[in-house]
Amino acid sequence: MCEPELDASSGLQVLLGTYAEAVAMVGAKSEISYAEIDVDSAMIQYFCGVAEDGNPSYWSEKFATPQWGGLISPPSMLHSWAIPFPWRPGGAQSSNSFSMQVPLPGDKVINVSSDAEFIKPIYVGDRLSYREELKSVTEEKRTRLGVGHFVETILVVCNQRGEPVARVTNSVLRYCNDSPRR
Repeated sequence: MCEPELDASSGLQVLLGTYAEAVAMVGAKSEISYAEIDVDSAMIQYFCGVAEDGNPSYWSEKFATPQWGGLISPPSMLHSWAIPFPWRPGGAQSSNSFSMQVPLPGDKVINVSSDAEFIKPIYVGDRLSYREELKSVTEEKRTRLGVGHFVETILVVCNQRGEPVARVTNSVLRYCNDSPRR
């Protein structure tokens, strides 16, 4: 059995518990969280400048308005809008992903897969909200990393009108690495 600890490499804090407690949570939903800032054209253009993405849907109102109804955010920025500020006055801490709040024995985490479905464009000026649901937890599996459970969540992203704009299915392995360190 692994001892609870904060993973110094990631800073993640996980809720330790039993497989039965985790299974009892299947179907549970997180609180709704909100992006700290509205979707912003300057951030989009900075991101696209770094990625060397010249799609005029992200740069040109003249092009994007007849095409989409306004400037849109690249799909690859979806998670950028959800990242909480790493620091703020008063020292408020950001929260972990919902999958870290599932009580399981493993104190290590690795992302296994992520599949995004984009439902509607995300426009400059949108204020996004996020809510995760626990879809499943597997029985204990032995992997090369250690013994653990695969946790699958579904994240629904909505705009300020409550309309879903994206759905992300994510799978992580919560595991315990009992092998001696080399």
